[in-house]
Amino acid sequence: MTTFRLCNPTQILFGTDQLKELESLVPAGTRVLVLYGGGSIKRNGVYDQVMAGLKQCSVVEFGGVEANPVYETILKAAELARASGTQLILAVGGGSVADAGKFLATIVPIEGVDPWDYLVQGGASTTTLPVGVVLTLPATGSESNPVSVISNKTKGLKLPFANEKARPQFAILDPDFMKSLDRRQLENGVVDAFTHVIEQYLTLPVNAPVQFGFSETLLKVLIEWGPKLIETGSAEARENVMWAANQALNGLIGAGVPQDWSTHMIGHAITALSDLDHARTLTLVMPALMRFKAADKLPMLVRYARNVWGITEPDEARAAEQAIAKTEAFFRQMGCPVRFSEIAPLKVAPEDIVHHLEEAGHTALGERQDIGIPQVREILELAA
Repeated sequence: MTTFRLCNPTQILFGTDQLKELESLVPAGTRVLVLYGGGSIKRNGVYDQVMAGLKQCSVVEFGGVEANPVYETILKAAELARASGTQLILAVGGGSVADAGKFLATIVPIEGVDPWDYLVQGGASTTTLPVGVVLTLPATGSESNPVSVISNKTKGLKLPFANEKARPQFAILDPDFMKSLDRRQLENGVVDAFTHVIEQYLTLPVNAPVQFGFSETLLKVLIEWGPKLIETGSAEARENVMWAANQALNGLIGAGVPQDWSTHMIGHAITALSDLDHARTLTLVMPALMRFKAADKLPMLVRYARNVWGITEPDEARAAEQAIAKTEAFFRQMGCPVRFSEIAPLKVAPEDIVHHLEEAGHTALGERQDIGIPQVREILELAA
């Protein structure tokens, strides 16, 4: 293992009716900005429960956060937060709203400069507003990690930002809130969580049996319960997927191990250029990338084949390919594409994806930082 520092102070309130604890989490008199997306929380009753929990607070609200949160939208929310003297950001929604909430909490104190440019150039927010999350769609683990992925429409970029101070103070995870989600949202959530685990697991075979063993458990949970969630929507499936998605990206399985994230960086470029669902950009790229890097990743691919998929093929290269094929089949079972040819019409040229990566400075990807622009072109060709 490499050396690491791990601290996750987010208080998780998990289970049915935990939103009733909101009143005890937010002191009376707090000036709260409630941030949400397209308004589904007003149709499914979550909004009313949130407002009841904040009845002793001064509340302003900002809706309209996009499925891939947009910088220009968050700037408008920042204006409201400053004007209202906001003391707490409460993000109510899925990972995109949580991302937007953390980024908003970061940029509200940044005035006099463009916050995007300031942060990209290495600046840091000296003070960050506290954040809380009421999660309605499990997928990203954003409710208890410090990362925000934000799209800048003006610049044509989608980039990740990390700020430990923005890690939510608390997150309420009620699996009942998933009942109103449509099939596509549930499919996306399962595969998004799955790819988060793979990015931290399928790298180098370091001495990390705890992290790798936990990763394998999370993958098997998602493989077993993801289809059950889609087909039955049972309470058990909702609970298991929601908790697995949180654990997939809260820092634990990635502590002390090399991490990849090349699939995500390429996927971000595709989303920035097409607005395709984030999860579906990942399923387009990941199998092709696994095949392209199969020789380098062979020890972990074999472990993945044996411990996650139960593959007993003695030839290691064949076992690795069978595991990749199983991964593709799982993505398809979740209704997600694994080839660009399966998306019509998705008019994103490989050179446009490459240009985005160059503009974003993402030209040395992977756990070995050996996936450059020529390698990206080959991966995209494999995914065609």
